[in-house]
Amino acid sequence: MSSHEHPLGISFEFFPPNTDAGREKLIHVRDELAARKPRFFSVTYGAGGSTQARTRQVVREVGESGISTAPHLSCIGSEKAQLRDLLLQYREEGVDSLVALRGDMPSGMGSIGELRYANELVEFIREETGDHFDIAVGAYPESHPQAANLDKDVENFARKMKAGANMAITQYFFTADAYFNFVDKARALGVEQPIIPGIMPITNYTKLARFSDACGAEIPRWIRKQLESYGDDSEAIAAFGTDVVSRLCQRLLDGGAPGLHFYTLNQAAPVLKIVDNLTD
Repeated sequence: MSSHEHPLGISFEFFPPNTDAGREKLIHVRDELAARKPRFFSVTYGAGGSTQARTRQVVREVGESGISTAPHLSCIGSEKAQLRDLLLQYREEGVDSLVALRGDMPSGMGSIGELRYANELVEFIREETGDHFDIAVGAYPESHPQAANLDKDVENFARKMKAGANMAITQYFFTADAYFNFVDKARALGVEQPIIPGIMPITNYTKLARFSDACGAEIPRWIRKQLESYGDDSEAIAAFGTDVVSRLCQRLLDGGAPGLHFYTLNQAAPVLKIVDNLTD
């Protein structure tokens, strides 16, 4: 996405902060991570109007770093006219990359919207904007929580890629073989684009368990047990987490992963400890 790439091809994801203090902190985090010359940043997207505006604002602020910044775009609950406006605004603001997702059904929203699936969203973006945007889509190495089975899920994934995506970013996982197995299945269906592993640092066991239950990511039992044994010892949790995730990343890179996309949770230190452990 950008020519000044970190040799490892790393990228970082942020979420739009709710407070002014959070936004100020994010600017510092952005600068710290921009210094590592990542391929791109991405900014997640909440459903509904107010958070959409906040995503745009954060994309602008993060993009001031000079690093290509990709907003998440979700089709659930959106009408084509809304999406068309948003794509136009992003083009005018110099955005050249997007992460296209189906998104979650927002609570209290009556309508799913005109586009129900991410492959339809990718097709729509291509119809409206041609090749202007680099488009990333989501991938689920351990299967999407709503998929009937992994094979069906990989078929859906291949459909998204063939609709015009340039690459995919996976849900986080802690078992490297889940990723390699998913990539093999996708390649067998003719997917040739890069599939970038999404990486979640481990800093807080309770939060991680909650996230993982919500999104269907597996925490292997041995990791769970070790984290439970540390109780409230946040330093021990962080040190163990850094070690486990660094080894996972190294194995992914050694096995041919085309880069790493870090879910930063708007913090620089945990991901930089991991990045500093990695070798080309």
